[in-house]
Amino acid sequence: MRFTILGDGAMGTACALLLAEQPSQEATIWSNFDGHCQLLEKDRENKKFLPGVPIPDKVSLTSDIATANNADAFVVAIPTVYLADTLGRIADQLPSDKPFISVVKGMERETFRSPSQIISQCLGDPPIAVLSGPSHAEEIARGMPASVVAASGDLRLAECVQQWFTTDRFRVYTSLDLRGTELSAALKNVIAIAAGICDGLKFGDNAKSALMTRGLVEMTRFGIALGAEEETYYGLAGLGDLFTTCVSPHGRNRRVGQKLGEGMTLEEILAETEQVAEGVETCRSVHDLARKKGIDMPLTEEIYKILFAGKRPLEAVEALMNRPLKQER
Repeated sequence: MRFTILGDGAMGTACALLLAEQPSQEATIWSNFDGHCQLLEKDRENKKFLPGVPIPDKVSLTSDIATANNADAFVVAIPTVYLADTLGRIADQLPSDKPFISVVKGMERETFRSPSQIISQCLGDPPIAVLSGPSHAEEIARGMPASVVAASGDLRLAECVQQWFTTDRFRVYTSLDLRGTELSAALKNVIAIAAGICDGLKFGDNAKSALMTRGLVEMTRFGIALGAEEETYYGLAGLGDLFTTCVSPHGRNRRVGQKLGEGMTLEEILAETEQVAEGVETCRSVHDLARKKGIDMPLTEEIYKILFAGKRPLEAVEALMNRPLKQER
């Protein structure tokens, strides 16, 4: 099996390393930037996004899509904000009959299209699966144990992805709830920003636990309203990914929140951040759609106000704590 990974960030690199572990599989990383591809080839290490992890010779590197488009399957690891534009430029050189596996977590700002929907519309409706769950690239690439979900409307494809990615340190389950899996991956980033704000304000464990619990309620409420299955939110794609993103030092969205809690502005934070924090734009999208559909999401509402309306984090906390009392549900 030959795999091409579209995207040279941390997760794209980690996926290439995973796939290349199996003797019968080969992986090629396609980079959108020739200069970065040359650095990867020279160093055999992704010093920008995944420092300290060598890239084995079995993994090929290229910035020429024409040399990487004959794969048996493709892994898409391009941030949501760049996904449509990037695929649009190379769509005529990619097949529409080969499987595409998305590891992208987010939603498109204006349209609220999920990564799988963007891939489908850009590439002519190829077979699509999503790989998601608690899966920081920094740990996967170093062989630390992890478990994730391969979701697809086609169970046979989900089972193929399961076989392709599974190693003795990386366990893959299957799911038919592609919609819920993608929504979980996007929404947990919003709650992770709030968790980071808790850390920045030094609120401790009680506050963070309550935040994550009520955040999961909002994620589930939103997902069900958009056609997802409730049980997805209590599995690896939901609760599992939420927990990891909210507590891990690797989490980009949690770091954004922590700096907000410490007093930095969003503009200052984004100016010094190399990697994309998907939760920022996802929060805007979820907020707008929740209002339009009448979905009650008080946490998301307050995070939105902190990010885009200049509300102070402590004021947002006070607003949440002083809401009318109610039964837990």
